[in-house]
Amino acid sequence: MTQEAHVTQGPLTTEAGAPVADNQNSETAGVGGPVLVQDQVLLEKLAHFNRERIPERVVHARGAAAYGTFTLTRDVSRWTRAKFLSEVGKQTETFLRFSTVAGNLGSADAVRDPRGFALKFYTEEGNYDLVGNNTPVFFIKDAIKFPDFIHTQKRDPYTGSQEADNVWDFWGLSPESTHQVTWLFGDRGIPASYRHLNGYGSHTYQWNNAAGEVFWVKYHFKTDQGIKNLTTEEAVRLSGVDPDSHQRDLREAIERGDFPSWTVQIQVMPADEAAHYRFNPFDLTKVWPHADYPPIEIGRLELNRNPENVFAEVEQSIFSPAHFVPGIGPSPDKMLQGRLFAYGDAHRYRVGVNADHLPVNRPRATEARTNSRDGSLYDGRHGGAKNYEPNSFGGPFQTDRPLWQPTAGFTAGTGNHEAPVHSEDTDFVQAGDLYRLMSEDERGRLIENLAGFIAKVSRDGIAERAIANFRQADGDFGKRLEAAVQALRG
Repeated sequence: MTQEAHVTQGPLTTEAGAPVADNQNSETAGVGGPVLVQDQVLLEKLAHFNRERIPERVVHARGAAAYGTFTLTRDVSRWTRAKFLSEVGKQTETFLRFSTVAGNLGSADAVRDPRGFALKFYTEEGNYDLVGNNTPVFFIKDAIKFPDFIHTQKRDPYTGSQEADNVWDFWGLSPESTHQVTWLFGDRGIPASYRHLNGYGSHTYQWNNAAGEVFWVKYHFKTDQGIKNLTTEEAVRLSGVDPDSHQRDLREAIERGDFPSWTVQIQVMPADEAAHYRFNPFDLTKVWPHADYPPIEIGRLELNRNPENVFAEVEQSIFSPAHFVPGIGPSPDKMLQGRLFAYGDAHRYRVGVNADHLPVNRPRATEARTNSRDGSLYDGRHGGAKNYEPNSFGGPFQTDRPLWQPTAGFTAGTGNHEAPVHSEDTDFVQAGDLYRLMSEDERGRLIENLAGFIAKVSRDGIAERAIANFRQADGDFGKRLEAAVQALRG
């Protein structure tokens, strides 16, 4: 549908539908006189304009999105009872939003930053949201540290700029970040476009089948366009010439019929293997080695339709990892557990308590039947129906069947517990493995990227502590990084 098809022909009206006689001149007390408060067309326009922007996302503010289709290509009923995953060839409408993490709404696309990969499946059992990144790991493993981490990436309260001291002070004091930082400052730290990156669910999730068996699952979305990245120098030039580069590339590719796609894979771990695995499988700073749990291809994701209105559909879209469907649920991942609350709470503040009523967020094939009422954006959909349960008036009722299964072995007395220790629960092994997997050219660029940022640190001890973490990952890694930083500092 073209943009022109949405333009309504006929007289311009106010929001209430009254015709507007003059949209060029404010009403005044005589020619050249002061403007009158009785000019409701003027006041309505100015008041609406003042409120047209909603608060931007605290993280992932800068993004672009498209609609698409997920097609199941493998029978996965042995692992999950989710209906949208029940039949080979079954197609489900999707909405995928890409984003950077730290930048604000007006920042450039081509920057060194993780990319959000937030995917909404409009299934017949309700919306299922998978909120991940273009990296399979993250900087921290517990949500209680997330506000502190993001504060280091945002503008300093005194200088108003991102400060290397803050970034590296936190990373150096949080050695679990070493693996993700190695990803971020490698070649994949600046994707060439949203079409040329992989997506990952990152967290571990629960799948349960019709028999009640539980499996732990990780999601992978492998780009069919191939991985393409930018060097630091290329990104700096592109950001200056076209700060909207990634958003433009995605929109124009879909407009010309060059629909980007991803091959969807999962890794599956039987539930009883988790407690005895050599590292904590719910630790977001670690990947599951493919040799232990080979990726299994299950489907294909294609993006084939652009949003008609960026604000209505991209800015007001909401994604929450708490949006599950029967057969899929959370894991004990402490970062995921925190996000189950934080994402929904952010949307209720930013968009409104009824954000789920907006077309882009509304379930497609099923009706949302709740007892929630009133608040901003409420559309009166419930009429005069009773708003409590149980009731005797035919209202919604509980199903008595949970979406996911209780998981034995992961319940204990409540408290502030550290994760259980496994034999390889260190913060450095996988970062070192990743470094050793790189070619010599890739290592050189990684060292150069890291050194360029660490050399900006001014406070004594912060740079040295950061380098020490990389040295624990790999001796050569730390040695070369230290030499590169010293060379830059003279």
